[in-house]
Order: sequence, then structure tokens, then C-alpha cells
Amino acid sequence: MNLHKIINKLFASNITSLLAVLVILFFFLLAIFSYQIMPDDTPLANNIQLSIAKKSPGFKAKVLLLKKDTIYNSKSVLAKFFLGEQKKYKEIIIDDYHYKGDTLYYSLYNFKNFHKEKIGLENLYYNKNQQYVITKTYWLGTDKYGRDLLSRVILGTRVSFSVGFISVVISLLIGVFLGMMSGYYGGKLDTLISWLINVVWSIPTLLLVIAISVVLGKGFWQVFVAVGLTMWVEVARVTRGEVLKIVQMPYIESVKSFGVPDFNIMWKHILPNIINPIIIISAANFATSILLESGLSFLGIGVQPPIPSWGMIIRNHYGFIIMDKLYLALIPGLCIVLLVLSFMFLGNRLRDLFDEKSKKESN
Repeated sequence: MNLHKIINKLFASNITSLLAVLVILFFFLLAIFSYQIMPDDTPLANNIQLSIAKKSPGFKAKVLLLKKDTIYNSKSVLAKFFLGEQKKYKEIIIDDYHYKGDTLYYSLYNFKNFHKEKIGLENLYYNKNQQYVITKTYWLGTDKYGRDLLSRVILGTRVSFSVGFISVVISLLIGVFLGMMSGYYGGKLDTLISWLINVVWSIPTLLLVIAISVVLGKGFWQVFVAVGLTMWVEVARVTRGEVLKIVQMPYIESVKSFGVPDFNIMWKHILPNIINPIIIISAANFATSILLESGLSFLGIGVQPPIPSWGMIIRNHYGFIIMDKLYLALIPGLCIVLLVLSFMFLGNRLRDLFDEKSKKESN
């Protein structure tokens, strides 16, 4: 079944799989072009403004732009694309302002009736539109530190996709290798690997991830390794079962009789024939890794602040669920649900397609 036929069957009569792919594609594009889409394109969207903390969606603020005292070092285009860039100016949230000579007087947000601040006109920063006072709209409101919630949620997509992709790659490298060794050679090696699979399989996944995270320490890259080292078991188990079936087929015996090296047999003749179940497991593992990363970050042993993660955002705001700020935890939670469900629906549809192909070939 070629790629064109698979795509046609994937979407032809199943609207759920089409929606799942569209959702995954949407979040993938958000992850790639995060800093080009985010309203706050500073590194990690960490522009803290405590004066406007926990503002509702659609909140608008008047922002005064001032020159920075430090020298600004520009980044390369590639660095700006993937890492963002510090602003060339300082942002101050204000209520109102007025001139008096060569001095600008302004009142800080929520301090309109108190002492006014002043600054010389030469310290004002003019943007591309020659404005030094702008109006910013926070479409999803602000978090408890006054950071733009929309920007944090968008950048959290990159964290989820990064953890999912790298964790799946790690699990595939370990699982496929051990599964092929076990199924192809059999004997004591099969017994040893099967025993290892059963031992790891018997440990609750979240508990194992937490244990590995404690050993490796807290951090961004540690999450990749911790999650990847827990998901190889199912890959190895399925790979071993498929290899055990294929290795007994006549064409494998024929290839062996010609003296073809074992590595070539496994790489060229066995692996291409077991790729379908591996793809299905990868889709499910991608969803699992997103849940595990979110769980670790929620518990405080995953991605560390100020890196935005959906689980971390929920951790910081779950206390507001019983208050009038439910959206602070609900929005990242809905993102997790949508992305995980989409990968599960896609995996189920791929499984059905490959099962149909197997039935036709057997008939």
C-alpha cells in the first residue's frame, strides 16, 4: 500500500482521523513558528508585569516604552526564529501621562491617584510607528505573574512536541534494537531480554518516570531521557513478537542459506515488514509522552521555570479553578486533551488501515 493510497483511505470515510491530523498539524505549526506568532516574543515569553497579574481575556493595557540602560546585542536570524529576542526597550504599564516642558509625567497602573513618576523625553523609545505609548491586548489574559497567557500556551506547544518527538525516538532506538535481537537470535538472549521487559513492564509508568527523573535531576533534557527510557518496553515487546513470526518464514531461511550477514537480514528484510505496528505504537507513545511530561511538570520535577510547559502552567494556576479565574488552568488542560486525543485517534485509524491490508494479503 503506497503513501497516496494510505492518505486517501485515512481521510476518505473517517472525519475523526481528518480532524485529528488537522489538530496535530495546527499544534505542530504553532511549535515551529512560536516566536513569529506569540504577542510576547521575548525568550520564554517571560515578560513579567506584576501590576496586571491575573487579568481576564481581552484585557488591554497602556504601555510606556523607555530606552534600556544596557547595550543591546542583536541575535542572528536563526536564533531569533527559535529562541526569540530580548526587547530593545523597557515596558511600563501606565494609567495616564502628560507633558510638562521636556519632562513626561505618568502614573503607574492602579496608582493613578498617587504620586506621578517623571522621565525626560530623551529617554523615551520610539517604535517603528514612531510611538512611545502603545496599547497591548492580552487575548487570553495574564497569568499570576502578569505574563501573556496566550504566548505561554503557544510556547508550551513546542515543549510538548519536543518531548514527544525525542522520547519516541529514544524508545524506538532501544525498543526496536532489543526486540529484534530477542526475536531473531532467541535462546538465552531472548530469555534475558524478555525478563528485562517483564521487570520494567511491571513497574507503574509514572512511578518509573519519577524515579528516573530523581536520578537524572530536574530539567528540560532530563525529561526527554526519563520519558524515553520508560516507553521502550512496549516497542520491544511488539517488535519481538513480529520478528518471531517473520524469522520463521521461508524467504528468511532462503536469505540465511546464501550467507547474508545477520545485520543485513534484520535491516533489509525484517525491519521493513514490521514497520506498520511500530508506526502505530509511535503514535500512541507520542500521546503518552505528552501526558507524562505534563504530569512531571505539574508535580514540579519536569520542565523547570521559566520554561513554559502546559503542565507547569496548570501547576501554577490550579488553585484558581474554584475561583473566577478557571481559564488559567483550563486552557492548557484543553490543549493537552486535544493533542493527546488527536494522536490516539490517528493511531487507531492507522491500526485499522494496516489490519485491513493484512487481511487482504492473507486472503
